[in-house]
Amino acid sequence: MNIIVCIKQVPDTAEIKINPETNTLMREGVPSIINPFDLHALEAAVRIKEDLGARVTALTMGPPQAESSLREAISMGADDAVLLSDRAFAGSDTWATSYALAGAIRKLGADIVFCGKQAIDGDTAQVGPETAEFLDIPHVSYVRNIEWIRDNTIRVQRLMDEGYDVVESPLPVLLTVVKELNQPRMPSLKGKMAAKKAQIRMMGKADIEADEDSLGLKGSPTKVKSIFAPETKAGRMMIEGGPEEQVDILIKELRKIKCL
Repeated sequence: MNIIVCIKQVPDTAEIKINPETNTLMREGVPSIINPFDLHALEAAVRIKEDLGARVTALTMGPPQAESSLREAISMGADDAVLLSDRAFAGSDTWATSYALAGAIRKLGADIVFCGKQAIDGDTAQVGPETAEFLDIPHVSYVRNIEWIRDNTIRVQRLMDEGYDVVESPLPVLLTVVKELNQPRMPSLKGKMAAKKAQIRMMGKADIEADEDSLGLKGSPTKVKSIFAPETKAGRMMIEGGPEEQVDILIKELRKIKCL
């Protein structure tokens, strides 16, 4: 069984910078982390590997600096890693990103594709489902539990507003997962050593046989009119005194701003 986990290197949420000309996030020189939801996707893949036997490949699209996130994925149990990087991908929205990821997945081959439910820098939750559509395979979003995999079929629980649905799907399938699915493991010493030595495979637009008009800004139907960081407000109040006194003061202040 081949499993691909799509991960994304995202800016540390406290360090976001915006390019005023393109209205896109500036990633060069900005502290980055693996998208937290993608860690749950990686953990799910590694557990299937341990239980049933599988080869897990971490896949990301981004600049060369995204290689560090792939090495971290290997340290957590992935067997292989692929960096999808090309100047032609710059400025891709969710549609163009999904198109490129699908091209890479098609070349690599996968029985199961895992994605986090969404990325914390965009919060659209669109890339997973759109990638499945480009691949023409079924997908299940908001997976909170994997019940079993057998006879080329998978059964999962899909988180809903009230409870969950039980969904069965044939393989290949794409699953987007929520944090309730598992607790991601910490990298092991053996994993860190393997990550340090690992050869990260590179793929560009030619490797996935992509139509250049479908990539980057040219292939992105989403047009950002404006983007800005919220204004930082310094107003604050420290409440002192005993617990009862603090509560009385807090209630009075909340009433002043009509929150009570």
